[in-house]
Amino acid sequence: MTTLTATDARKQLFDLIKKTNEEHQIFRINHRTGGTVLMSESEYDSLIETLELLSTPGFKEAFEESRLQENTGDTLSYEEVFGEKQ
Repeated sequence: MTTLTATDARKQLFDLIKKTNEEHQIFRINHRTGGTVLMSESEYDSLIETLELLSTPGFKEAFEESRLQENTGDTLSYEEVFGEKQ
């Protein structure tokens, strides 16, 4: 994460916005009254979705169980689940 002063961020704002959207870069912007973070809307949405999932009771345990099943090959094929070929 790149850190900038508010003055530098103001001078480069359009370039920073472009980099957040095209290159998924995240910037920390410091100001004497506090700091802020600049990221793309898609990165923000993804972060919020992840936080919501991780705060769902039982999600982490179910996810870890699924990963273990996948790693041990204890899975079903698409055809076995849906009764049809892809």
